[in-house]
Amino acid sequence: MITAERQSLLSDEISNIETRAQFMQSMARVAREFDLDHITILTAPDSADVVMAPLFLESTLPAQFARDFDRNRFLRFCPVIPRVRQSVLPQCWCLDEEESSPDCDGLSEMYELMRKYDLLMGILFPMMSIDSNRYLVRYDGARAPLSQPEMNELGMITLHAFDVFDRMRRAEQANPNVLSPRELEVLRWTAQGKTSVEIGQILSLSDHTVNAYMTNAIKKLDCVNRTQLVAKAIRLKLIN
Repeated sequence: MITAERQSLLSDEISNIETRAQFMQSMARVAREFDLDHITILTAPDSADVVMAPLFLESTLPAQFARDFDRNRFLRFCPVIPRVRQSVLPQCWCLDEEESSPDCDGLSEMYELMRKYDLLMGILFPMMSIDSNRYLVRYDGARAPLSQPEMNELGMITLHAFDVFDRMRRAEQANPNVLSPRELEVLRWTAQGKTSVEIGQILSLSDHTVNAYMTNAIKKLDCVNRTQLVAKAIRLKLIN
């Protein structure tokens, strides 16, 4: 597809997004259009962070990858993170280039884990929210590095998408005791007896992300577990 045409079509689709579910569906399509496999929205890590998954806001990365990554505290070794902290420019990596001379055992093991899940290259786009918080939009895949025209096009689409996502995020924060559309969606599937793994497969999320939504919903409705949450949500007519 011609670049301008593709960018216009994807941007039009993103402009019509109303829920996080729709957002992730559209972003998964964006990733596929560039032969990429995964999309993640996360809070930018600071120097005190040693694990990655708690920073995720939305992600299609395999849940087991995130668990293995955090169990080994690989965030400490990631060479891209320091570059992100020092620049607002997109940061790319390619294991065929990065792995040529790993300077520590932890870095070599991190590359091995990424190869196991075919996360051979990727790109991080730093984003700043309107309330001055820093976020990252991350793409992962197994293709050759993006060309500069592809980088430019994906960057413009990502900037537009993050603006839509940030508006939804701030709207949710403005009503802290109201379940977000994504939390309600996860809750509905839970009420139907689905496990976190099954819900993740349905919604193209990791089970860690699904559990995070459930935890938020439990706190918002002042419950102690999922069973009480489902019962209270039905009583409040939040779900059928």
